[in-house]
Amino acid sequence: MIDSENKNKEAVIDIKNIKKRFGEMEVLKDISMQLYKGENLVVLGKSGTGKSVLIKCIVRLLNADSGTIDVLGEEVNSLKSQELDELRKKVGFLFQSGALYDSMTVRENLIFPLKRIKKGISDEEIDAKVKEVLENVGLPDAEHKMPSELSGGMRKRISLARTIIVDPKIMLYDEPTTGLDPVTSHEISLLINEIQKKYKTSSLIITHDIECARTVADRIIMLKEGEVYREGNLNEFENTDDELIASYFETQKSKT
Repeated sequence: MIDSENKNKEAVIDIKNIKKRFGEMEVLKDISMQLYKGENLVVLGKSGTGKSVLIKCIVRLLNADSGTIDVLGEEVNSLKSQELDELRKKVGFLFQSGALYDSMTVRENLIFPLKRIKKGISDEEIDAKVKEVLENVGLPDAEHKMPSELSGGMRKRISLARTIIVDPKIMLYDEPTTGLDPVTSHEISLLINEIQKKYKTSSLIITHDIECARTVADRIIMLKEGEVYREGNLNEFENTDDELIASYFETQKSKT
């Protein structure tokens, strides 16, 4: 059913038969999936199922051993270094840690990628972009703060602002709610939806957080032991007879 629903949609990421091994451990086993234009796709699974490895292969922070990854019409594994850099400018990546520069103010953290990617941007344009993204993540007064002055949720918001300031076409979120309390996690999940609407992004969200998935998912793919186990929408996952999925949702629910 999912295939027939999506067959006429534009895939901005098209992954076919990806495999990745570390020594004797096969982490990804013949993974195939697509991210369609304008959607929020959640890749769900327990820790150790290959979720973060998959997302790093998409932007070639890791090299897949075999298979193809097509991003915005370009085959990632065949790109030369400069071509890969150009493609990465169109893809925002929110790391688990946020990866802010602790020695820089919030403004300096935001300006750093903007000047690198938007060559020749004027000071007036920089000021406008900084103001825009800070307002869009709900922290208009944080411009001159240091990362050490921010809470975990605020750091995550600033990391997201730094990612969207260069207007990416695709957003990749690696465990965006990890380490956050339930209230802050829900706020970040809502913010992911707001960013999708405001910036017209296509987003792939890697998570093991069911509540995050419930909030953001247009479609869900569950991984199990490095393979695609099930694909569907939230209703199909929550009303399945599959014991593994049902137990996983119940286990996650009991933690909240």
